[in-house]
Amino acid sequence: MSSTPENFKAGFACFVGRPNAGKSTLTNALVGKKIVITSSKPQTTRHAVRGIVHRPDAQLILVDTPGLHKPRTLLGERLNDLVKTTWAEVDVIAICLPASDKIGPGDRFLVTEAAKVAKTPKVALATKADLVEPDRMVEHLADIAKLGESVGIEWASVVPVSATSGYQVDVVADELVKLLPAGFPLYPDGDITDEPEETLVAELIREAALEGVRDELPHSIAVTIDEMNLREDRPENKPLLDIYANIFLERESQKGIVIGHKGARLREVGAAARKQIEALLGTPVYLDLHVKIAKNWQTDAKNLRKLGF
Repeated sequence: MSSTPENFKAGFACFVGRPNAGKSTLTNALVGKKIVITSSKPQTTRHAVRGIVHRPDAQLILVDTPGLHKPRTLLGERLNDLVKTTWAEVDVIAICLPASDKIGPGDRFLVTEAAKVAKTPKVALATKADLVEPDRMVEHLADIAKLGESVGIEWASVVPVSATSGYQVDVVADELVKLLPAGFPLYPDGDITDEPEETLVAELIREAALEGVRDELPHSIAVTIDEMNLREDRPENKPLLDIYANIFLERESQKGIVIGHKGARLREVGAAARKQIEALLGTPVYLDLHVKIAKNWQTDAKNLRKLGF
C-alpha cells in the first residue's frame, strides 16, 4: 500500500530571471543544501540543475536555468535554447525580479518571452527583499503588476522573498506547490538532486575558480572531471575520494591569472573547492587540479562538445 497522502502533489517549477537575479541562492534555500553554485559573477549557472524539495504534502522539483540573455557566442545561443526548452516542460514558471534593481529592458525581454508559453502559470518573485526599504518594495511590486499587464500575464501570485535572510522562502514553496498537479512522488525520499555527482563537483570547482578572478574571465572557465573514485586499500571508516579535474581556459594569457604567483591562486581554488565538495558528499577528498587551454572554446563547436555543452 502506498503511504502517499490522498491530496499529494508533485511537479516541476523553474526559476528564470536575468543573470544574477538570485535564482541559484533561492534554489539552495528551498532545498536546504547547496546544490547550485552561486557567484557574484553573472552567467554562473550553465546546467539546468534539479533540486528536490520534499514536503509531507508535496514533492517540488526545481529546475534552475541559465539566465536568459542576448547571446554573443555559440555557447550563449545554446544556453538560451536550454532555457526555452525547460519552460515548455515545467508545471509553473517563477520569474525572479530583484527588488534591488529597477525593472529594465532585460526583465521586459524575459517576461515577454515567458508570456509566449501561454498555458503555464507564472509566479513573480521580488528577490533580494533584504536589500530594500519597505517603500521601495511597494514601488517594485506595482512595477511587477504593470509589467505583467503590459505583456498579458496574469500573475498567479507575487511574493517578496530573500533567500539570504530566509524571509518568505516557505511562502514561495507554498505558492509553487499550489500550482502543481496531483500525483505521486517522482524521486525517492532523501534525494535532493538528480544531477550526477561529477557534475556537481565540477560546478563547485568552477565556482571556486570564478571567485576573485578578473572580470574578463567568468565566461572563459570550464571544468571537466577526469576521474573520481574512492581510493583503494583504505579502511572503510577512513575513506578518501580521489578527484582529478581540469580547469579549461580559452587563452594562454589567462593561465597566470588562475594559477597565481608560484601557484598560490590555484592552491586557494583547490582548498575552497575541496571544502565545498566534502560538505556536499560527506567524504574526505584529495583534489588534483590541472589548468589547460581549449582555444576559444565558447565559439568552437568541437571544443563545446568536448566540454559537455
